[in-house]
Amino acid sequence: MGLEVHVELGTRTKMFCGCSTELGAEPNSQTCPVCLGMPGALPVVNATGVESAIKIGLALHCEIAEWCRFARKNYFYPDMPKNFQTSQYDEPIAFDGYLDVQLEDGEVFRVEIERAHMEEDTGKSTHVGGATGRIHGASHSLLDYNRAGIPLIEIVTKPIVGAGDRAPEVAKAYVAELRSLIRALGVSEARMEMGQMRCDVNLSLRPIGTEKFGTRSETKNVNSLRSVERAVRYEVRRHAAVLSGGGTIVQETRHFHEDDGSTTSGRVKEEAEDYRYFPEPDLVPVAPSRAWVEEIRAGLPELPRVRRNRLREEWGVSELDMQAILNAGALDLIIATIDAGAPADQARKWWMGELSRQANESGTALEELAITPAQVARVTALVSSGDLNDKLARQVIEGVLAGEGDPDTVVEKRGLKVVSDEGALTSAVAEAIAGNAAIADKIRGGKVAAAGALVGAVMKATRGQADAARVRELILEQLGVSEG
Repeated sequence: MGLEVHVELGTRTKMFCGCSTELGAEPNSQTCPVCLGMPGALPVVNATGVESAIKIGLALHCEIAEWCRFARKNYFYPDMPKNFQTSQYDEPIAFDGYLDVQLEDGEVFRVEIERAHMEEDTGKSTHVGGATGRIHGASHSLLDYNRAGIPLIEIVTKPIVGAGDRAPEVAKAYVAELRSLIRALGVSEARMEMGQMRCDVNLSLRPIGTEKFGTRSETKNVNSLRSVERAVRYEVRRHAAVLSGGGTIVQETRHFHEDDGSTTSGRVKEEAEDYRYFPEPDLVPVAPSRAWVEEIRAGLPELPRVRRNRLREEWGVSELDMQAILNAGALDLIIATIDAGAPADQARKWWMGELSRQANESGTALEELAITPAQVARVTALVSSGDLNDKLARQVIEGVLAGEGDPDTVVEKRGLKVVSDEGALTSAVAEAIAGNAAIADKIRGGKVAAAGALVGAVMKATRGQADAARVRELILEQLGVSEG
């Protein structure tokens, strides 16, 4: 298995011109003679793009080239108006690194990195008139070149061997860890659903005991962690079925289908020489000084693996608990909730408890729930202040998820505040005692545990909006019984 991940950098301008990279503009409004490949237009390298590439390389434990250059990758397709992509070929800016990834059972698997190189994105083709949205069967295509020229870093692994039947899990864990690292560096939001990070899955099988790799397939532009795992699993099974049946694997690109997790054939895949790479004559080589590289290294933020270990110690949780947080996709949400003012134990409690339950029941990823860390922090504050108890807080969360507004609005609309008026509570307790004389006599006789039944009666009468602990205290006071 080999994984190629394209990361769209969060620079303000494109890789080789000054056009804006902002999303949502009118088609073809963010273009110029350089990114449209007009004759005589000369590119200039984006310095922030180079710095971002070095940051990524260092974080992946790569060697940073003292001298590298760009190349022209030639192919004829409408999404690149100049008929070549400016990329790096045999001289990448970063090479020979690794990334350690942790699987769901805690096992650590090292993925070796072949290279990380700079290049530009292509334009966007929209195929119209067909049933599938692809070029086959379409009546015409629309082209938007706003994306052409946006800076990309392509991170290519060395062949990943030894994963066996855990290959799908390794692939998912690698892309997840890489996404966390990219975000920590601040070079990209790496939002896969928006195409800011895309994965190409290369896969082949070989007979046990042999050294030569089999013919590979490449599944292009897989754009979610779950889909990466599903694409690998599907391709492993497809290859095995073809080979077991005496067939031959064709080297090709394939498309992944989100609806059923399958892949279908795209086109026969070219070898590198078919792209006729040659050095880009309009760009000078990039030669980052060692002093600059070390300055960038010194300024790197705390990386995800180091941060997780630190937080585990600070929070006083076990490795098993931390792994559960990671598996649930809750770590960044918990951290953001703490940053918004919630105590660490409360942030963990709500994200790993009620909110995880809501996510599981709705089949939604935790981070896609319609509630923000700041809103969860507000719920914890209302509980801490005594305005809510846990039961009421769960109702508030339900209201926020249902789109009823922020926590305070839901509390107001639903009338969910804890009844804290001593007079009202005293009256409710007196009514519960009067209505349950037999239970009250048991408590007076020393069976203090029976007070739970009276607490339940008061909670029912107040629609769960009383402080259960205070209700118990008032019951024992009115009955003249001490806790001891």
